[in-house]
Amino acid sequence: MTGIESGAAGFGQGGNALGRDNYLNHERGIKSWLLTRDHKRIGVMYLVVILSSFFLGGIFAELIRTKLLTPGNSALMKADTYNQMFTLHGAIMIFLFVIPGIPASLGNFVLPLMLGAKDVAFPRLNLASFYLWVGGALLALGSMVTGAVDTGWTFYTPYSTTTNTNVIMMVAGIFVLGFSSIFTGLNFVVTIHKLRPAGMTWFRMPLFLWGIYGTAIIQIMATPVLGITLLLLIAERALGIGIFDPALGGDPVLFQHFFWFYSHPAVYIMILPAMGVISELVSVFSRKHIFGYSFIAMSSIAIAVLSFLVWGHHMFVAGQSTLSSMIFSFLTFMVAIPSAVKVFNWLATMYKGSIWLATPMLYVLSFLFLFGIGGLTGLFLGALAVDVHLHDTYFVVAHFHYVMFGGTVIAFLGGLHYWWPKMFGRMYSEFWGRIGALLVFVGFNTTFFTQFVMGSHGAPRRSYHYQPQFEAYHRLSTIGAYILGVGFVVIAVYLIHSLLRGRPAPANPWGGATLEWQTSSPPPHDNFESTPAVGDPYDVEAWTWDGAVGGFVRRAPAGQPAGS
Repeated sequence: MTGIESGAAGFGQGGNALGRDNYLNHERGIKSWLLTRDHKRIGVMYLVVILSSFFLGGIFAELIRTKLLTPGNSALMKADTYNQMFTLHGAIMIFLFVIPGIPASLGNFVLPLMLGAKDVAFPRLNLASFYLWVGGALLALGSMVTGAVDTGWTFYTPYSTTTNTNVIMMVAGIFVLGFSSIFTGLNFVVTIHKLRPAGMTWFRMPLFLWGIYGTAIIQIMATPVLGITLLLLIAERALGIGIFDPALGGDPVLFQHFFWFYSHPAVYIMILPAMGVISELVSVFSRKHIFGYSFIAMSSIAIAVLSFLVWGHHMFVAGQSTLSSMIFSFLTFMVAIPSAVKVFNWLATMYKGSIWLATPMLYVLSFLFLFGIGGLTGLFLGALAVDVHLHDTYFVVAHFHYVMFGGTVIAFLGGLHYWWPKMFGRMYSEFWGRIGALLVFVGFNTTFFTQFVMGSHGAPRRSYHYQPQFEAYHRLSTIGAYILGVGFVVIAVYLIHSLLRGRPAPANPWGGATLEWQTSSPPPHDNFESTPAVGDPYDVEAWTWDGAVGGFVRRAPAGQPAGS
């Protein structure tokens, strides 16, 4: 397998299409991109704007950590600016990056290819979803100019109904983003139901599609609740209607119920696609059939269903009844079971496998470690007595980032590196890929593991000032944030370099058995020159490295030439 690292310039099954007609050069000009209905181009446009949002949110994060380098560091920003910074960081990362990240970019590009289809079921709706995302993002980010929101990304009332910042514009932007999410979910559900090829039954689908399917169900069913909640918040601010503000006869706890009824399922909008990515990568880079396919597939649906039942664990200190808290605590422990099923099946897949430590596999190993910590620390917050002590401390911040960053973002990076050669027909540097993965892993743990310790000692989150005994922890956390930032710069540099000077990628550089690897890199406009053969999506043993073509080819039955 070292042939990939030393230079994959040959042609695998389907070959490299950089010099021939492909989706990137099928039509030329900016108009052909802006009005495209090609799911691959829409996925690439999503990728560009989503990564731009990640860059902006990351800048805010670095500024926050720099402010917290010392207890009294007020020269960089005042308290009001600090509140606006962490609100914008949270809102941008959640609504503009993590929620749409994998489904809208990687999902849009890969889903029809995995089905052997020409496009998604509703190409025009797909393009409309993209422009709804752009419009919502512009509205939300426009609030920075007219009075950046300082409420925190949860927009808790009654503060969000009384602050003089531009809550209405930010909330309206997120409302529009919700429509983009719903339309994308509808498109994916119909595509999976209607465009599966002959021979691809439900239990012969790639597990990434199961993750996307579970995600789409949550998007369709939960997002309208957030939309209604945000409309009520706008109505209260604009018209003075008493819904959430107790001064107007409203109930602020009602807002928490509405918000978390969406936002806890939204956690699984973020993590289910990530789990789908890991299921693909762990089989390919262990060179083994996935272990327990049916259990992993059904656990995605179980997570989607259970995600609607656990919102109250965010509200243990909000005054709800003891019985309600006990029920939500029990359900919180239950939702860990299908996640654990996935983790144990991934580990079983790796057991006695031929582990290939290419860059995507490094992100799989990082995911298992970081998401494991995130999941286990969630049990502390699900336990009533412990949560009362840890609530609103840095322990919660660390747990949230280990789940969201250690889970979703790490899987996004793994999927991006895995499908990058397919998307752009170029290989990136494996050496720098490994360096980038190492920097991200070290920087992330240095940043957030220290916050578990701070939080267990009672350090409150979101504080502009902090007590001197926490200074060493904050310094170490800030150093970690700088290392993490350097890691992302390294990743950006070598990926951009690969677009300009990377070696041509074979059709199947990793030896994957799903259908997207049976077309050229990058794919043609219509995805496949001929109808691909549907087989077991995890029969990776049937693909062998062929140095003559610089990629993997299907092992031929007796009497047939390789690749036939």
